[in-house]
Amino acid sequence: MGLSSFHVVRMAVCVTQRIGSHLAKIASSARSFHCSAVDQAGGAWRVRQGFPVNPSEYGPLTDLPDWSFADGRPAPPMQGYLRRREKNAELARRVVMISAEIDSGMEKWEAKQREEEQKAQEKRHKRLQPKGYSIPETPK
Repeated sequence: MGLSSFHVVRMAVCVTQRIGSHLAKIASSARSFHCSAVDQAGGAWRVRQGFPVNPSEYGPLTDLPDWSFADGRPAPPMQGYLRRREKNAELARRVVMISAEIDSGMEKWEAKQREEEQKAQEKRHKRLQPKGYSIPETPK
């Protein structure tokens, strides 16, 4: 697996920046490179259009088979497709499980709130009631 010239130059610039400022000045005077992560080309456009940042994430080029038999039979599913399908199924199971946990937690919280309100209502009902007429206080 050979490295592309861009990666070699990028690695060289990063190394030279670590070695010293003099070598970094020489390397940067020839051409400006930076050592940050490379952004996917067109990633922002894909996100604005509702597509994934990485075109290999999902879509017809990733999900549909690459070939089919001459008589029209579909090709067997590829390993990557099976792996992605299993990963998505696991994610769906996890979402359902977490959603059920949230629903049960909300039900418990609502039941606790109703119980506290009922206790407060019962407490108000049981407290001593004033008897007779109350005499208004006269200001002095």
